Amino acid sequence: MTWLGRLGNFLWSGWAGLAGLCLLAAAWQAGHEAYGSFILPAPVATLEQIGATLSDPLFAEATSTTALRAATGFAVAASIGAVVGIAAGYSMATLRAARPLMTVLLGVPPIAWIVLAMIWFGASDGTVVATVVIAATPIVFGAAAQGIATRERGLDDMARVFGASALQRFYHLALRHLAAHLFPALAVALGTAVKVAVMAELLTNTGGIGTELANARSRLDVTAAMSWVLIAVALLLVLEYALLQPIRSQLERWRSAAQPWGVKR
Repeated sequence: MTWLGRLGNFLWSGWAGLAGLCLLAAAWQAGHEAYGSFILPAPVATLEQIGATLSDPLFAEATSTTALRAATGFAVAASIGAVVGIAAGYSMATLRAARPLMTVLLGVPPIAWIVLAMIWFGASDGTVVATVVIAATPIVFGAAAQGIATRERGLDDMARVFGASALQRFYHLALRHLAAHLFPALAVALGTAVKVAVMAELLTNTGGIGTELANARSRLDVTAAMSWVLIAVALLLVLEYALLQPIRSQLERWRSAAQPWGVKR
């Protein structure tokens, strides 16, 4: 019942997001009427193109290819960034040593990493995954390090006095505080993973949504290009709400523990 309650609360909160999407569609329609179909196709025409794309065998192949590459790179980046960030949060010396390196990685444009990865791995899956890992890892690292470094040390000392082990203190105290910092960063990192994966596919011509965008560009088919952009956005939403949100809702149950159904603070 608790899980069903969280699911119902999540679905009910989606009305605000739906309203925002309606406003975006209205602005899109206004842009279409102002500049014409060659610059910005109508939303209805784009949806019709998406419907035609869904029946194309290339849709499943391109979408699954991009999803696998983005999810693999994101999983590696999240693992490395979280582990190194947690270690840095517990050790200020490690944090001082790692922070400049992560700043350098963030400062280099993804397009530069794509060029280097093409030299290292050639036009292959390794190029896409490596670029995603390099682009997303610093985001997760910064959030994990900040979350651990700003934990309430008084609660940690109190738990130690009552005999809690280091693992128990991390799970019941530090991990809850870390989640508030980490999950927004993971959402950003996942978005970065999908964007970088599509960009790498477009430049390397290794299949996926990026290659389909390149094909639409070569044909000057703006409607097809917009449809693949929307498909990429839908893929990001599916990955986020299938991978991140269930874990986040489980770790942040304490936020709504004292909140009655239907009552908002």
